[in-house]
Amino acid sequence: MKCRFCGKELVNKLIDLGVSPPSNAYLDVSDLNGKEQEYPLKVMVCSSCWLVQTEDFLGADKIFSKDYAYFSSYSSTWLDHSEAYVKMIIKRLLLNKKSNVVEIAANDGYLLQYFKKEKIPCYGVEPTHSTAESARKKGISIVENFFSLELATDLSNSRNNADLIIANNVLAHVPDINDFISGFSKLLKPTGIATFEFPHLLNLINKKQFDTIYHEHYSYLSLISLDVIFKSHGLVIFDVEELSTHGGSLRTYVQKIDSGSHQVSKSVQRIIKKERQSGMDKVSFYENFQLEAERIKQNFVDFLVKSKKEGFKVAAYGAAAKGNTIMNFSGVGNDLIHCIADRNKAKQGKYMPGSRIPIVNETELLDYKPDYVIIFPWNIKNEIIAQLSCIRDWNGTFVTIQPEIDFQ
Repeated sequence: MKCRFCGKELVNKLIDLGVSPPSNAYLDVSDLNGKEQEYPLKVMVCSSCWLVQTEDFLGADKIFSKDYAYFSSYSSTWLDHSEAYVKMIIKRLLLNKKSNVVEIAANDGYLLQYFKKEKIPCYGVEPTHSTAESARKKGISIVENFFSLELATDLSNSRNNADLIIANNVLAHVPDINDFISGFSKLLKPTGIATFEFPHLLNLINKKQFDTIYHEHYSYLSLISLDVIFKSHGLVIFDVEELSTHGGSLRTYVQKIDSGSHQVSKSVQRIIKKERQSGMDKVSFYENFQLEAERIKQNFVDFLVKSKKEGFKVAAYGAAAKGNTIMNFSGVGNDLIHCIADRNKAKQGKYMPGSRIPIVNETELLDYKPDYVIIFPWNIKNEIIAQLSCIRDWNGTFVTIQPEIDFQ
């Protein structure tokens, strides 16, 4: 395989997680007697541009289907983060009723609802029908399509260019990163800006977050790689912030090289220097990640087997991609985890892909009275612990499993 940005042949492996179904390919009861479609999940490192990326086995149209079940609004933590961003960016860019705001991968309107509340003109681009319909019910205009240079050209002609384009946690989901970034160059006004939020690869490696690797994440991003990618498409990063979301993310502010009006902040070179000092521009930085994942996997399996032998009841919370990655990598099924609860009604009554563990609502989990509740979406663990605090009534314990087994 060649690098999806620069075209260099990929020879350096970050991790091989074996084969598994797509992380959001939830099963109905009728699917349980059939065989699931599984695909390799292997991540490579480009030693030329340092873009870290999955091997291409699965197209975006197979992953982001019409019944895609990830709805951002089910997390109060994420809603708070989004509302704070909207208040900040309105003030920073002096946005008003004459501005034009666009969000790429608008999901269920979790963020644009706050621009609408402030009466700032906005619309979203969202390829999945299920989430697009949810956004429309909030009164948000949605273009139901994958974002691309072709779509950006159409939108530029039909809806005018944007003062602000928002792309939160979508850049990793794009198989053709060159076409995608070209669309931003086309849709932005000459002095418009775009903000991108994404999990920082430096944290993924250092904090052993291999459970954030799944088929729908085609790329894993550093500022070193993005600096080169943006510049190749006539864009430049002029500011960057470090965020606590998703285990440690970056928010980059991007403008056109030839017409942007913002001075480049010292924060850009500070983060790039930090990455270089960590060794992110050297193959050796990536070489031990597989061994760390194998260690976490073994600890996870040992905990589950020991709990079963000792008669403890184990359930989990969060029917999300993180859990699917580690369970399928570890070969865990419903013989070791009784059920997984989730607030998302679109997932309830279904089964986890691969492991085939039933997905239930919170009441069903609490009725089971588990001794241990594993929190798979560790990035919102405080929110989940508050939601399910009543498990303390029977001395239930919360568990997170990476980078070490931790009881809370």
